[in-house]
Amino acid sequence: MGKKRLGEEKKRVLMGGCTDDLSNSLGSGNVPAGPVFYPSEEEFKDPLDYINMIRPEAEPYGICKIVPPSSWKPPFALDMDSFTFPTKTQAIHQLQARCASSDPKTFALDYNRFLEKHCGKKAKKRVVFDGEALDLCKLFNAVKRFGGYDAVARAKKWGEVFRFVRARGKISECSKHVLSQLYWENLHDYEEYYNRLNRQKNKNCKRDLNCGNKCETKDENLSYKRRRRNKEGERVEVHKVEEDELGQICEQCRSGLHGEVMLLCDRCNKGWHIYCLSPPLNRIPPGNWYCFECLNSDMDSFGFVQGKQFSLEGFRRVADRVKKKWFGSAHTSRMQLEQKFWEIVEGSVGELEIMYGSDLDTSVYGSGFPRAIDKKPSSADVNIWNEYSTSPWNLNNLPRLQGSMLRSVHHNIAGVMVPWLYVGMLFSSFCWHFEDHCFYSMNYLHWGEPKCWYSVPGNEAQSFEKVMRDSLPDLFEAQPDLLFQLVTMLNPSVLLAKGVPVCSILQEPGNFVITFPRSYHGGFNFGLNCAEAVNFAPADWLPHGGFGAELYRHYHKAAVLSHEELLCVAAKNDIDARLSAYLKAELHRIYDREKTWRERLWRNGITKSSPMVSRKRPEYVGAEEDSMCVICQQFLYLSAVGCNCRPLTFVCLEHWEHLCECTPKKLRLFYRHTLAELNNLLHTVDKPDSKEAASVLRRKSSAEKAVALAKKVKGGLVTLVQLAEEWILRACKILEHPYSRYAYATALEEAEQFLWAGSEMDFVREMRNNLVQAQNWAEDVRECISMVKLWSKDNKCDIKKIQMDHINKLLRSSNVLCNEPGHFQLQEHQQEASKLTNEINSALSVHSEISVSDLEILSAKAIDLPIYIPESEKLEYKLSAVKVWLDNARNCINQKSRSSVEIDMLYKLEAEILDLQLQLPETEPLTVLMREAKCCQSRCSDMLKNQNTLEEVKQFLSEFEDFTVNIPELNLLRRYYDDITSWKCRVNIVLMNIQEREDQENVVDELIILQRDASLLQIQVNDLPRLELEHTKACCRVKAIKAFHSKMSMDFIQLLMSEATTLQMEKEKLFTELSQRLAVAMSVEEKAKLCLGNKAEISEFEDVLRASDDIGIILPSIHDVMDAISVTNVWLMKSKPFLIHNSSTIPGSKACPRVDVLKELVLESEHLKIHLEECSLLNKVLKKCIDWEQDASSLLQAVEKLWNIDIIGDGITSCFISELECQVFSIESAMKAGLSLGLEFTMIPKLQDACSMLKWFIKALSFSFVIPTSEEVGMMLDAAVKLPLEYKSCTLVVALIDGLNWLGKALECLHPRGRLLLELGSVEEVLVISEKIYIPFPIIVSRLRDAIQKHNLWLEQVDLFFGPNSEDRTWNVLLQLKEVGNAEAFRCSELEKILSEVNKVEQWKLKCEDVVKPSIAKEIPLLCALIEIKDTLEKSFDIYNTSKTGVASFYCTCCSSNVEQQELLTYSVCKEGFHRHCSTPSLEDAMLFVCTFCNFVKSSILPRGSLKAGRKHLELDKLAILLSDANDLCMWNEERRILHQVVEKAHACNDFLTELVDFALAYVAKDLTIVIGKLCTALKATEVAAACDGPGIKKLELALARNSWKIRAGKLLESSEKPTVQQIQHYLKEGDAANIPPEDYYRLTLAELRNVGLQWANIAKKVSMDGGLLELNKVFELILEGENLPVYCGKELKLLRDRSMLYCICRRPYDQRSMVACDKCNEWYHFDCVEISIAPKIYICPACDLHPNGDFCASTSITQERYCYSKFEEPHTPLRRSELRRNSQRHKYLKKAFVDVDSTAIRNFSGSDRLLWRNRKTLRRAARKRTELETLSPFFYVQNS
Repeated sequence: MGKKRLGEEKKRVLMGGCTDDLSNSLGSGNVPAGPVFYPSEEEFKDPLDYINMIRPEAEPYGICKIVPPSSWKPPFALDMDSFTFPTKTQAIHQLQARCASSDPKTFALDYNRFLEKHCGKKAKKRVVFDGEALDLCKLFNAVKRFGGYDAVARAKKWGEVFRFVRARGKISECSKHVLSQLYWENLHDYEEYYNRLNRQKNKNCKRDLNCGNKCETKDENLSYKRRRRNKEGERVEVHKVEEDELGQICEQCRSGLHGEVMLLCDRCNKGWHIYCLSPPLNRIPPGNWYCFECLNSDMDSFGFVQGKQFSLEGFRRVADRVKKKWFGSAHTSRMQLEQKFWEIVEGSVGELEIMYGSDLDTSVYGSGFPRAIDKKPSSADVNIWNEYSTSPWNLNNLPRLQGSMLRSVHHNIAGVMVPWLYVGMLFSSFCWHFEDHCFYSMNYLHWGEPKCWYSVPGNEAQSFEKVMRDSLPDLFEAQPDLLFQLVTMLNPSVLLAKGVPVCSILQEPGNFVITFPRSYHGGFNFGLNCAEAVNFAPADWLPHGGFGAELYRHYHKAAVLSHEELLCVAAKNDIDARLSAYLKAELHRIYDREKTWRERLWRNGITKSSPMVSRKRPEYVGAEEDSMCVICQQFLYLSAVGCNCRPLTFVCLEHWEHLCECTPKKLRLFYRHTLAELNNLLHTVDKPDSKEAASVLRRKSSAEKAVALAKKVKGGLVTLVQLAEEWILRACKILEHPYSRYAYATALEEAEQFLWAGSEMDFVREMRNNLVQAQNWAEDVRECISMVKLWSKDNKCDIKKIQMDHINKLLRSSNVLCNEPGHFQLQEHQQEASKLTNEINSALSVHSEISVSDLEILSAKAIDLPIYIPESEKLEYKLSAVKVWLDNARNCINQKSRSSVEIDMLYKLEAEILDLQLQLPETEPLTVLMREAKCCQSRCSDMLKNQNTLEEVKQFLSEFEDFTVNIPELNLLRRYYDDITSWKCRVNIVLMNIQEREDQENVVDELIILQRDASLLQIQVNDLPRLELEHTKACCRVKAIKAFHSKMSMDFIQLLMSEATTLQMEKEKLFTELSQRLAVAMSVEEKAKLCLGNKAEISEFEDVLRASDDIGIILPSIHDVMDAISVTNVWLMKSKPFLIHNSSTIPGSKACPRVDVLKELVLESEHLKIHLEECSLLNKVLKKCIDWEQDASSLLQAVEKLWNIDIIGDGITSCFISELECQVFSIESAMKAGLSLGLEFTMIPKLQDACSMLKWFIKALSFSFVIPTSEEVGMMLDAAVKLPLEYKSCTLVVALIDGLNWLGKALECLHPRGRLLLELGSVEEVLVISEKIYIPFPIIVSRLRDAIQKHNLWLEQVDLFFGPNSEDRTWNVLLQLKEVGNAEAFRCSELEKILSEVNKVEQWKLKCEDVVKPSIAKEIPLLCALIEIKDTLEKSFDIYNTSKTGVASFYCTCCSSNVEQQELLTYSVCKEGFHRHCSTPSLEDAMLFVCTFCNFVKSSILPRGSLKAGRKHLELDKLAILLSDANDLCMWNEERRILHQVVEKAHACNDFLTELVDFALAYVAKDLTIVIGKLCTALKATEVAAACDGPGIKKLELALARNSWKIRAGKLLESSEKPTVQQIQHYLKEGDAANIPPEDYYRLTLAELRNVGLQWANIAKKVSMDGGLLELNKVFELILEGENLPVYCGKELKLLRDRSMLYCICRRPYDQRSMVACDKCNEWYHFDCVEISIAPKIYICPACDLHPNGDFCASTSITQERYCYSKFEEPHTPLRRSELRRNSQRHKYLKKAFVDVDSTAIRNFSGSDRLLWRNRKTLRRAARKRTELETLSPFFYVQNS
């Protein structure tokens, strides 16, 4: 095996050390390297063999790199100039540091519901942060990312949270604090509620669905659907499943069934079955639930969007810009690139968007490897191209190599079977993922910068996924399938810190990278590069492929291909030994699962089954598309379940219960292979090569037969084999009996439940095949007999005849398959058809003599026969051919018009009569016509071969003018004659007045066309010479016309005139005018030659040009004249700046002409051909310039002598400065003179340099007499750098630069900032250097000596401060030493020590202020704040002591004021002291004052925070930390002493608080007086104290919440109004939230009331819906029981009272029988009760027609009697209570009559009797309109008028 380079890495992936911090884990330099392999030439031949060889060593890493041998150099096949590709935009800064794509509207809806339900308030309309509205959704997700509020506060992560909320905002400590406060106020409670729901969900996920009665009760409660109107997001009622509308369907499977597990989104109301979700849920989750569409916002959704189309050159320019932006042009190492990449990914260094040409389909854009189908470039060698196009390492060939599982895949899957191309730039990324179906992948880098890879081995995939979910919880909650989307990165350092092994690989051009199955990998590019990748699947991939298929099934993701189909196709093809072992194991797994599920379906009652349609190409995978399971989206290759109620919908066997709600008997199993076929497939793979293997197979087969498949049938067990044997007996009887279609169909349907099984059902399949064959044979026989009968009845029907071959096939059977009598009748029809066949064959024989009529008789017999015989077609064909020949022959003979008969028809008829062999009368005239046509055709052919004259052709055509046969040669001769006649007419038209035409160019074209057409004529022509002469003349005229309209040369005109003379055309008008123009041109030519010979004025040259323009002829010398004028004009333009007067030129202007240009112009003036005066003026200007240059040169020589003088001393400095100033004046005067000339001199810059140099000398020498600033010295040194190079080496310049450098250092030592940077030794060294420089600076030297002396004095004071006597260490002395040291001391350890001690004290005070001052409302010093806190703690401690001793306090408990002059009053209950202005009297008595705390504790208001809004309690832990930090200070101060006392007192108070609160939490009795007293004491003490323990405060709040709940519960129980069940449930739910103990008195009482109310309500609901089944007396008793309950059940009472309403004379509640309404009282009666069958037009009930003429007293007595007896008969027409109220005023006399009823009798009624009396109805009332009641119920019968 080739060498493997691992560096110094071990064989196992090492764990690098890094922190757990997600945001601070920048860089990944600690990631160990992956393995690298170097195969030899021999090992490199077969990639699959080599990968299999290195797999044990490389697979533990999940990745490896293969470096090919040096001979591997494939050519790059793409044309880099024309290659273009699309790109995707990648936001690198959002690959990790991005918020989840949560929809703000969904979050706001859920947040508002939480506030309304759990907090009893509404959300704020707007929360403002940094002047802008704060997105609470982003803030919540950001805090969730870092572990919640507590984790963020503990790790101080608010800066990272801020970046999520305000990506571009400025982070400050104040912003972090404000953000944390806003989260605490708005989202902290919601976070706790959210986490509690998640814990409940996780608990439910771990629990099985069928876990006992408790689970069943909860599931029943969870079987409610939620209905919401989501337009405005308001809440609506919750209904049960049974009451819902039927229109709700699942968005996944599109089914509205199984509503009990339908989960509705609480925003959009769309529904999903819990088993249709991805991943599926086990039960409906608690709380609100939102679908992924509502959870994820389209606006914030993240992905790689489509970018621009690029060429490689354009993409390279973009890549270069990106790399230059981040790294410039400097070289960068791998460590720098990786560190910068992860900094960008984690969002800490800015934003970056790049382009990536990823996932480019090579079948569309081309491959980088050579392919046989591609066009070979001309530069590529043929042998090399062919070698690499067939190489196994060519990624286009890899998936289909021998031994690959993918070689049988039919379609080209992009990325899997067809490689993908990748064109990347710097930081273009491929995110963490593993390959589809857990395939292997191979990546080859063609060219460019390296590619960095990271990989996690496949056996650590679950650990990797857990770390990803823990690190990015918000992203995974919004998108559970996030790792399938390839858009998320995570620093590998985080994975290493969490114990996940990671390795990295650097892929360089020409390297292969292999990733192994299930290994997560990702990475990025170092720059512009091009790579290509493809998947492959060797034999060892099979187990991983099965895992990938199950993963797709779990997440309901559509697979790329069917894993089951791949296994079956591979097993059917030839396989090698390596593949056999893996394939066998995977087939066993598939077989076992298929067998288990099919048997389970059979046991559950699915007995129908059908085989799937067989494939057209079964040897390929994916040749035909399979159906998919609507639940899990997997291919249904082996089996599926369907139902007729959903014909186009199928599910897999695992989800058969979710297909529909039909019974299992209606479902059908579809299978592609029986279990026997699958078992045979296993045997095919597992070939028993040895006796041992064969024995294993036998043992397995016997074991399969031993396990009998059975199910319960009618109380007993029956096996599948028993059922099959019974079916076999019935099938045998069916074959013996006469054929019955129903019996056969029933038997075949019963056989379906056995066909899918194993080999034990082979005898069933054989019998079924016999039944099918017998059924098909019998049906065919019956069908033939019925068709014969139908044809015999009506032979004109559309029924097709029976084929004779089909009948012969049915009757040729050796034995009859079943008992079908109809086959005897079919034999008779067969014999009749055979007889007719023989007659037709004899008639069609060659030697037979038969007439047309005989043929027609045979044809009629064949038509009438109901059986189709093939010979009838031959007969019909011959008969139709005879008839067609006769028609054609008669048509040819009878034609009279010219050319109406085609000669081909005559030839055809002549040939056909020979084939028919019949004697017909039309044969002789047809033969005569044929001879004439042949004669004409022969003569025409002779004339066409020879070229004849026009007269000969004309005579021949007149002879055959009216011939009826259409002969092609004769038509051609006629066309030739017409062509020549037409041509002669055109010639005459063109030659008419040809010389007078103006369009001579058209004439030329027409003559050319005539000559060309004449050459095509087939008859002789005599006019061609004349045409040629006229064509020559026309061409000459065209040239003359062009000469008139455009300029021509004089030579051309002369030649044209000579040509016209030759053609005798010179006298034409056109040529006469042309000769006159030629004479004028010759005279102008002579004048031009004269001007060029003599140096004439420029005006004479211009006259010649004007004359030539007027002639219109180009003269030979005209170009020389134009050149002379242009050269002169150019020279004048150049010399114009020098000829302008000096006053018009701006001195120093950039536009000044140069002197050397002036010299060149003077030389050029000598060669001009035109005389000019400006030449002499330029010579004078040139002389002045030369004189000035000589003067300037002498000045520069004088200045150069000054540079080289000796170094000067103190005595001559001032004199030398004066000399320098004089020299500056002389140079400036010379410069002014030179500029006045208005020219650009080379001497002027030199004079300027010399002048600036002299001024620099003067300025530098002046520093010896004054003290310059550091800025002035720096400016002088900067100016020295810009001095000319030739001056820098001079002695004077060097001395001055040295002096200035020393001066700069000295000034730095004297500057206050410089003191802090320089040590004393450095300053003394500068003072020593002052004696070595040549230029003295005495003032600066004296200043340096003074500074050194002051520093030494300060050091003595510091030593004294840190001496052994620590009592002298005061804060003021320390501050004074700091101020003096900063002003006068140099850098030293003593100064750093002083600054450090001051900083420690100040930092400690700042910490104290941060902790202490926020709790104080007013701004006061730290010491005063600590004293005030100490006072509050002492008050709190006294309150605790008072509660124990009973001694009243002498200060106010409501405020912190200790002013003794203010009067203290006493509360009326707790006897605590207070100021009058701190409390208000009670409403009952103005003189009684109520304690605010006592009132608060006794009230039923749930506490939400402290009573005093202006103060916040300090946390005791923070104060203790501050006190421990003070131990590092070098001194004690007053703040430290007070803080020590505060901490001690706070601990004492906390002990008291813990004792009181623990007692309150453990109290469960009814009497709350003791608890209220203790809680009141604790609340007063904590409100007075400014510092408290955090856990103690939380326990106090819990105790207050429980106490408030108990008080409110007591009020509810003691209230005069009965509580409702809903109120009691609400209170119990609040008690659960407050963790009220189950043994608490109030909780036990409320639970008992709830159980009583719910029990009665359930009974009442059932009775209200029983349709009158329960007796009315018992209904009334139930109503009384409900009214006497301690719980109010208003809804159920109303239902029962409505149930007690009776109708009709039968006194029954409403049912659905037909009813009729009274037209007077409008009451309803059953048809059968009033004995009517049809509703009459007018109906009056018996009650309304009871006493038409009698008095009312009788009816009253009757009514009294009815109510005095036990039967209690009601009136015949009962009235509803609503109508009683409406008609009360109309029937006052009736109500008055009922008052006289004996009241004593009524008082003696029982409770139910009184209810019955209360429910009575009056006898009579006014009628209501009929139409008002017609819409009451659709079941009431109303007759149409």
